[in-house]
Amino acid sequence: MLMSEDKISQEEIDALLNGGAMPTADSDAAPASETEAPADAPAAVAGSGSSSSQFDDVLTDIEKDALGEIGNISMGSAATTLSVLLGHKVNITTPSVSVSSMSIIQEKYPMPYLIVEVGYTIGIDGNNVLAIQAQDAAIIADLMMGGDGTNPDTEINEIAMSAVGESMNQMMGTVATSLSTMFNKKIDISPPKVNLIDFGSEDKVSEVLGQTEPIVCTSFRMEVDGLIDSEIMQILPVEVAKEMVESLTNGSQEEPEPEPAAAPPPPPAAAPAPAPAAAAAPPPMAAPAQQMAPPVMPPPAGGYGGYGMPMQGMASNIPVQPAQFTPLNMQPVQVNDANIGLILDVPLSVTVELGRTNKSIKEILELTNGSIVELDKLAGEPVDINVNGKFLAKGEVVVIDENFGVRITEIASPAERAAKLQ
Repeated sequence: MLMSEDKISQEEIDALLNGGAMPTADSDAAPASETEAPADAPAAVAGSGSSSSQFDDVLTDIEKDALGEIGNISMGSAATTLSVLLGHKVNITTPSVSVSSMSIIQEKYPMPYLIVEVGYTIGIDGNNVLAIQAQDAAIIADLMMGGDGTNPDTEINEIAMSAVGESMNQMMGTVATSLSTMFNKKIDISPPKVNLIDFGSEDKVSEVLGQTEPIVCTSFRMEVDGLIDSEIMQILPVEVAKEMVESLTNGSQEEPEPEPAAAPPPPPAAAPAPAPAAAAAPPPMAAPAQQMAPPVMPPPAGGYGGYGMPMQGMASNIPVQPAQFTPLNMQPVQVNDANIGLILDVPLSVTVELGRTNKSIKEILELTNGSIVELDKLAGEPVDINVNGKFLAKGEVVVIDENFGVRITEIASPAERAAKLQ
């Protein structure tokens, strides 16, 4: 028993090795609390891991599959656009959809990221964030400015940010066009904003999305021709994700628009109505003339009558016809196409005008490889389609098999087109 009472505890041994004083009975509580702290640490980690499990019922498996399909199609189109801009093959594939919180994402990716803020203006209500690792953004900037991407700058300066911002602008514009096609409605976005942040210390994403929890994170694998093999993330609020799923499943049923075709017929039927009212106007004119005539004697039987009566007799012999008015409905301009077949093979120059700007001679002389010229049109705004230098239509820029194209959204009538081509 004496041996057991004289044993030195582990805390006392640690205190002797550290050169400290021997702990007393009053100070035993402090080491005890310190030894209990590590036991709580795994519980905290488990709590952060289990916090993702509490979001399992936010989205169903069908909704996650739908979001994955939306991301797969839209990012596939964006990859084609980025391939054209970089001059290298780009693949963005294998979307993985999860519901999480921003704190969990920050713990998982504590590194610098380039985030692209995108706000939907038409078709979808909400914001969207695209996150790319800073080192991948540096390679994209180097390729955009004419480099080979093998030795990019470690720091992203203002010029590199502008170059990456332009590529992201084109990508998100293509994504909006793809969403318009999938949802069967117009989708417009505001010009994207690019920021470089550290996920480990800043929470810019929550500020952009409006402090919403939980959030939907869709991860994609991005490969750029042997230069990049990484992942990018699309982060959006749950409300926006559910709206996208609803638009995908119900969008095709919301657009039966037969009204414009039925609207024109009613005006011609209503136009002839004023004619009878106008025809009734002459009779009142005869009444005042009859009242203003001086009193006369009754005409003798079998005669022509007195002074006033011949006027009445002549008036009765004047033929009266209802007034005819030309209907006020618009008639389509008739284009004489009798000999149009003779000129069908004549080539015309079709140009698409993205925008214009004015530069001084000094600014023109300062242009070099990688310089960016800002135009007077906003991203996503319809472009003008001209034929032989004359306006024909407006449309949206699309990408078809690695080539740019234009989807016509507004076009002049055939008569107006023929008049402008003369």
